[in-house]
Amino acid sequence: MCARRNFHSPYFRDSSDSEDDADIDQFAAPYILVAGEDNFAGFALSDDGGDSYPAGGFVVMSESDSDNTYDEGEALDDDDSPMSDTSSESGSEQMPPVQGTSDEAKSGPSTGDGEGSKSNEEPVRRAVDDYNEELEDDDVIKAIIAEIKKPRSKPPNIQTEDFVVDLSFHPCEDVLAIGTSVGDVLMYKYTNEENVLAATQELHTKAVRCVEFSRDGKSLISTGRERSIVVMDVETGKFQRFWEAAHEEPVYSMAVISEQLFATGDDDGTVKLWDLRQRDAVFSLRPVEDFISCILANQAQQKYMLLTSGDGFLTTINLLQRKLYVQSEQYEEEMNCMGTFKRESKLVVGTSKGNYYTYNWGQFAYHCDAFVGPKASANRMVPITEQIAVMAGEDGILRAMHLVPGRVLGIVGQHPMAVDTLDISGNGELIATSSHDNDVRFWNIKYFEEFDGIKYNSKPDKNALKHNLPSSQRVNAKDFFAGLDE
Repeated sequence: MCARRNFHSPYFRDSSDSEDDADIDQFAAPYILVAGEDNFAGFALSDDGGDSYPAGGFVVMSESDSDNTYDEGEALDDDDSPMSDTSSESGSEQMPPVQGTSDEAKSGPSTGDGEGSKSNEEPVRRAVDDYNEELEDDDVIKAIIAEIKKPRSKPPNIQTEDFVVDLSFHPCEDVLAIGTSVGDVLMYKYTNEENVLAATQELHTKAVRCVEFSRDGKSLISTGRERSIVVMDVETGKFQRFWEAAHEEPVYSMAVISEQLFATGDDDGTVKLWDLRQRDAVFSLRPVEDFISCILANQAQQKYMLLTSGDGFLTTINLLQRKLYVQSEQYEEEMNCMGTFKRESKLVVGTSKGNYYTYNWGQFAYHCDAFVGPKASANRMVPITEQIAVMAGEDGILRAMHLVPGRVLGIVGQHPMAVDTLDISGNGELIATSSHDNDVRFWNIKYFEEFDGIKYNSKPDKNALKHNLPSSQRVNAKDFFAGLDE
């Protein structure tokens, strides 16, 4: 569930880094939405100055539509969304209302010091509230409409001063750890009303690369660009373990394997296995020559540890024997993220070209099925049910995808630029994401519990409305145009 992160972003500058590293000379321009930020995240006021209607929509695709190829242009609905997120008359920035709950409409974004804001505005009345979902033929459409109508709440946004590199939910408490580009880890306590900055831990001299809580939540493990690894006691803030030069290159990815074991992969293709009870790494191997983008181990047996890499390999390590088990054929694309589904019997890997490859568990040499998703690179993957995952890409869109078999369900949320971080809360009700604007956003995804058992129609109604999922800040295209017709 980890993925490709843009450490070369111009926003990701390490103020304390004086080295003339090669990657500093290759800063890439920030990724902008394909449809344009003004078309995607905006909203327009009705002629009478009344309620505002966020723009955009989403079409539910079937497995058989367009040879399993997702039509990005149709989903974004550019021609039907000529709106802007700023007012040309006043020049002031206007944010779209959070759709689906009165609590969200009243909660403003939190400031850097962790305080939230509230307003007394009434929630927007939407056309979908009066729509009868039973008129739809597709069960997925029915479920989406029914869930959109339900009230739903989530914490307000968190705005940080520094670039957010990684984030991690505490497994048991309502705490979110945020790693920044200056080496600090911010510990936020969140509620639906406000976010409070509980502590700022200065753990690294250069930018944080990865941050993860231990399984019991008592320790926080972080890695830095200066190649160090820190294990910190969450309650006291004291160091439990410290490895100064853990890798020869900065760590790119990290995963907690068990209560005592965690693994790290660096920019140069080396993976190491660490035991909190040992001074040194208990296993080290360089199976590839490019960055290790994601590390995963199954929860049940913990027999295999899987690695995806920038040079197109899926590599499997036998944890019990501490040796290479198998390596896949090389793909002509970066293997960025992965997750397990159907009681860990299936592995799905997302790539830089928007392709998704499915493997039978234990048979990792070559995929057994493939699904062509959105054109944007699959940067992050978080499984949220036995069949559904939330995907984050370079276009800033968070999509719900039914991955076994492959099908796009709808838009969960969005950022104006590429999404670099994604994590799911311990209770599975929230996901948190961040982008290049230093904005951490929460999305309530509890409604997916109702989606897993739905029977998916082979051919959804072509005349069906375009539906965003309930967590999205945008309502649907028909909601917007209904306001213009009045």
